[in-house]
Amino acid sequence: MKTKKITLIGLLIALAFVLSYVEFLLPLSIGIPGAKIGLANLAIMVALFLLGWQEALMLSIVRVILVGFTFGNMAMMMYSLAGAALSFAAMLIAKKTKKFSITGVSVIGGVFHNVGQILVAMAVLETEQLIYYLPFLIVIGTISGIVIGIIASMIHKRIKGISNLF
Repeated sequence: MKTKKITLIGLLIALAFVLSYVEFLLPLSIGIPGAKIGLANLAIMVALFLLGWQEALMLSIVRVILVGFTFGNMAMMMYSLAGAALSFAAMLIAKKTKKFSITGVSVIGGVFHNVGQILVAMAVLETEQLIYYLPFLIVIGTISGIVIGIIASMIHKRIKGISNLF
């Protein structure tokens, strides 16, 4: 790998970690357990569209592990990893179809992250009642996906315009 590419990956890992910390500090309480903005997905989106899927996947895994050990526990890492894995797979498929903008891919990622977490929670807690949270989480995932997608698109244009990594 080129030195500049490694540096960008390092910066995106640091950005994802810092954004996760900022989100951890935000007292966001809307009455729905697990509802978050997903700020760290900003770094994943930038990596996916600038560097490629392998780098973005590595970034996503490293972020989940770092944040889990720093701010959470094994249970939190399990939920986060399930959400991140399903989200990443859905975003990758959406991106490969070339039918979605960065914002569209981000929305799909936000929604599928919540779907993954609900599925794990239903399996762990052995209750199907949690499915009733899903419509609310889909709305939250859509809204946050739009916001993160718009910001990621702006960052993508700026970095791509000034960078010779590719």
